[in-house]
Amino acid sequence: MPGNKISENNSSLSFGGVSASACRKGSITVEAALAVPIFFMAVVSLLYLMEISVIRTNIRAGLQSAGKQVMQEACVLKAVVPSRLERDIVGEIGADRLDRSIVVDGSAGLHCEDSYLFLTNGIGKLTVRYRVRVPIPVFGISPLSYEESVKIKAWTGYEKELFGAGGEDTVYITETGIVYHRDYHCTHLELSIRMVPGADVGTLRNQSGGKYYPCEHCGHGTAGGVYITNSGDRYHCSLSCSGLKRTIYAVPISEAAGKGACSRCGR
Repeated sequence: MPGNKISENNSSLSFGGVSASACRKGSITVEAALAVPIFFMAVVSLLYLMEISVIRTNIRAGLQSAGKQVMQEACVLKAVVPSRLERDIVGEIGADRLDRSIVVDGSAGLHCEDSYLFLTNGIGKLTVRYRVRVPIPVFGISPLSYEESVKIKAWTGYEKELFGAGGEDTVYITETGIVYHRDYHCTHLELSIRMVPGADVGTLRNQSGGKYYPCEHCGHGTAGGVYITNSGDRYHCSLSCSGLKRTIYAVPISEAAGKGACSRCGR
C-alpha cells in the first residue's frame, strides 16, 4: 500500500534487537572457548603418556644394567641387597633426571625389596617398584604404580654331566630330603634368599602364609637387615648360617634307592 514501506536488508536481520550475524559470531566464540581447553588437555595428556613411556624405558634399562653389576657379585654375597640395587639403578639413570621427572619422590622413589636370588641355580629375580604422578588437577588422578622386573643368571661355572655315560639317569638329592629330583632347577630345590628390614619381619609372610620366627642358630635380634626365604619360616641374621645352605648332590638313580620321586619333576 502506498504510504507503508517495508525495509529489507538481506545482510542483517534483527531478532529482538540482536542481529543474526552477531548470534553466529557469539556461537563461534563459545565453541572456540570450549574447544581450546579440551585440545590443550589432550596435548598435555599425550605428553605425559610419552613421558611415562620414557621413564619406564629408562628404569627398565637401568635395572638391566645395574642387575648385571649385582649378579657379578652374587656368588660372593649370596644375596641381593636391595639398597645396593636401588643405588646402582639411580646411578645408571641419573639422580637429577629422576628428581626432575614425574616419579614420586624422584631418585628416592625406587624400591627393590622384592628382589631375591636363587642359590641353587644362581638366577636372580630383580624387581623395582615405583609410582608416577599425572599432574593434571582437573581429573584428580592418583599416582600410578608400576613394576619392572628381569631375571639375570650369575656365572657360577659350567654344569658337567658326571654320570649317564653308562645309560643310568642322574638325579639330584639333598642331605635331608626324602625325594629325588630329575631337574636340577626344580623349584623345590631352590632357595630364594632376600634381605628385608628387621623391623618388617613381623608383618611378612612366606608363600604358605606362615610367619617368620628367629633362626635357632643366628636369629637373635632384628637390628638392621635380616635374610628370609619364600618357603622357609625362619629369619636369619647371617648369610653364612647353616639354615640358609642347601647342599645338592648329583647321583645315579640307583643311589637314590629308598627315596621317592619329586611330585613336580620326578615323574
